[in-house]
Amino acid sequence: MTETTELYPGKELKELTIGIIGGTGAQGTGLGYRLAKAGFKVILGSRDGAKAVTTATSLKSELAGKVVIDCVNPMGFDAGGAFPLAVEEGSACAQAQGILSESHVVTAFNHVSAVLLSDQSLAEIDIDIMVVGDHKPATDLVQQMVDQIAGMRGIYAGKMRNAGQVEALTANLISMNRRYKTHAGVRVIGVN
Repeated sequence: MTETTELYPGKELKELTIGIIGGTGAQGTGLGYRLAKAGFKVILGSRDGAKAVTTATSLKSELAGKVVIDCVNPMGFDAGGAFPLAVEEGSACAQAQGILSESHVVTAFNHVSAVLLSDQSLAEIDIDIMVVGDHKPATDLVQQMVDQIAGMRGIYAGKMRNAGQVEALTANLISMNRRYKTHAGVRVIGVN
């Protein structure tokens, strides 16, 4: 059975084209690989970090009415390890929504390791992807999309006001990864 999308009437889920801005970095390349393997058409775009805000503003009209997935984790690093950075808007997701006001911005894929995403010897990645956003049809769509990737499960984790907590958790995962020499992720229990 194929799933149709509420946001894009007449389109089935796998008919959607997914564009990844910054797609030539480790996270974008790995995510693009997993989405393509799941049967989606994927377009990768390169970016320069210094031009990110200008690029997002210039894409505002092209992204109007579309779902934008933000997987940015504002973090700093010092001798003590990784730590979350405060974002004036409360989260990178809220900041992106402020710039892309006509889009539906959703936070997802914050906790999945780029190393695991890119590892083509792994048939699947056993991980839950927390999905956060204010627009229910957009979060539902992202959850459905995540569920198509082998081993992954999309879990709704609240409104955008919770995005900062989801983004900040990545600093804890990095600490675990360093201590235990692994690529830890998140698995939520008790949710079917």
